[in-house]
Amino acid sequence: MRPEPNLVIDPASPVPVYRQVVDNLRSLLVEGVLQAGDSLPTVRELGMELGVHFNTIAEAYRQLAAEGWLELKRRRGAVVMARSTPVEQAEVVEQFQRNLRQLVAQGRADGVSNKTITRKLKQMMEELSA
Repeated sequence: MRPEPNLVIDPASPVPVYRQVVDNLRSLLVEGVLQAGDSLPTVRELGMELGVHFNTIAEAYRQLAAEGWLELKRRRGAVVMARSTPVEQAEVVEQFQRNLRQLVAQGRADGVSNKTITRKLKQMMEELSA
């Protein structure tokens, strides 16, 4: 079975396209949209769909494979692996906090209110916990 991932790429973003693909796919994996055993589109198929070079998709798939999300097989493409939740580590929590602080600061600089930020964070946590 191959669910169609709904990926959104912004070519104008300062975030590299491969990173956008990684982040989009990781969200789908965490949310359970993509599950163990699911096959992803080939790098060429996804590259054509998104209008990016297949090597960009290959790099994204390699990154997710290194994180333990995907198994890459020649001629079979990428398959989602069963992955247990890692144990929380202080360094990871600190990095997450720095990233979140930067994201919130950017939102505030762009005019997003504290109330909206709080509401959106709670909403996302509820969706991810469901």
